[in-house]
Amino acid sequence: MPIIHFHLAEGTASPEQERALLIEASTLYAEGLQCPMDRVRAFIVAYPRHRVAVAGTMMDAGGTPAPYFEFLVLEGRPLEQRQHLLAGFTDLVVRLLGVERSLVRGHCKRVQPEEWAIGGRMAADLRHADIEAFTRRETA
Repeated sequence: MPIIHFHLAEGTASPEQERALLIEASTLYAEGLQCPMDRVRAFIVAYPRHRVAVAGTMMDAGGTPAPYFEFLVLEGRPLEQRQHLLAGFTDLVVRLLGVERSLVRGHCKRVQPEEWAIGGRMAADLRHADIEAFTRRETA
């Protein structure tokens, strides 16, 4: 289920920077959640500069890049893991894209396991042991 989207204005990152962001974010995600890499998905959503405003200034009129990211985790993941990923993804954006830290925004969305499908089957069924393990750690 680990899925991350980086929302960027077009032209604010080179193809090399985008590639590094996707690869390093995937590694951080897998390590941060202690899950197999084959579960991780990373995407960049690029917006035309004329459709992005930062602090009321359009990007195509000289607005400052201010990336936003959002990622999904199954409900029950420990707060420490979620906070580690929020900080880690922010660090990656700052380091790899060279943007000002205070302009980066991130969001962790928790999803109920019975509302997520993997290959058409409910995560609650497929990941039952995983979900129980991290739920026990969260309440311990």
